[in-house]
Amino acid sequence: MALVTTAEVCDANPQLIVSGELRALQPIFQIYGRRPVFSGPIVTLKVFEDNVLIREFLEEKGNGRVLVVDGGGSLRCAILGGNPVVQAQNNGWAGIVVNGCVRDVDEINGCDIGVRALHSHPMKANKKGIGEKHVPITIAGTRICDGEWLYADTDGILVSKTELSV
Repeated sequence: MALVTTAEVCDANPQLIVSGELRALQPIFQIYGRRPVFSGPIVTLKVFEDNVLIREFLEEKGNGRVLVVDGGGSLRCAILGGNPVVQAQNNGWAGIVVNGCVRDVDEINGCDIGVRALHSHPMKANKKGIGEKHVPITIAGTRICDGEWLYADTDGILVSKTELSV
């Protein structure tokens, strides 16, 4: 999706929007990282104020995937920081979308990866390792399943049941 915007994808695929195969997330996310445009197959994770499982995922090879984390929308601490984002960049993740907060914003903004989050917060998360991997999640008014495709740019974020050929 290098040269095609999310707006153009929406304009070209009204039937996919009507059928629910193509969904737009509500515009609640801030843009972080040096890659404002990214896409890839989705890996889902559900946690609450705990970042152990996020770190574990980002230690794996990303192979162009996008980690989508339902952090419960918590604004009480950051569940993603600079070190795991550097690791994600180095391991080939295309992006990370967090329904929660990040910290170490300057470090994240120096990374060649796309990151979306609700806000920044200086407090760190718990480290209990509690959460659910590869489960359907609902964030920004949209149900998202493991294996679907995410397309993000400065206009917003789209989720598709299948990879789009544009």
